[in-house]
Amino acid sequence: MEMAANLGEQLRLAREARGMGLREICDQTRISVHYLEAIEANDYKRLPGGVFNRSFIKAYAKCVGYDEREAIEGYTRYLREHGENADEVNTTPMHSKVYTDAPATRSPLLTVVLAILILAILTAAALAALHWFQRRAELTPPMSEKIHVSMYNDLTSATKDLGFFG
Repeated sequence: MEMAANLGEQLRLAREARGMGLREICDQTRISVHYLEAIEANDYKRLPGGVFNRSFIKAYAKCVGYDEREAIEGYTRYLREHGENADEVNTTPMHSKVYTDAPATRSPLLTVVLAILILAILTAAALAALHWFQRRAELTPPMSEKIHVSMYNDLTSATKDLGFFG
C-alpha cells in the first residue's frame, strides 16, 4: 500500500474513503470549511496557529477515522521539514471564526449598568406587587371576620325562628 505524499492528502483520502464531504466534516467538528481545505492542502499558514492547528488536525483525523496520534506526528514532521518550530506557526493573534462570527464587544461597564437596571426593574415590580396585596388586604375583611359575621347572622335568625327575643 502506497502512502500518500503528505498529511493533508492522507486526511483527504481517508475522508473520501468514507464518502464524506467537507461540509459534513465541518458540521461534525465545527471547523470551518476554509480551515479544512487548508489542512487538505497542507497550507497551515491559513489556520489560526498554535494549539488550534493541532486541535483542528486531531478533530479532522478523528472524524474521518484516521489515527489521531499519527496525524499529529505528520503535522509535527511537516513543521520540522519546513524549518518551523511546532508552536511558532502563525502564532500572531488571529480571531478564529470557528464557533461564531459575532465578536464579543460588550464592555464590562455596560454589563454592570444592564445588571443594575434589571435589578432595579425587578425590585420595583416586587414592591408594586407587595403594595397591591396590602391594598387588597385592607379593602377585604379577613376570613375570620367573615365567618364571625356569618355565624352571628345564622344564630340570630335561628333564635327568632324559635320564638326567643320576641
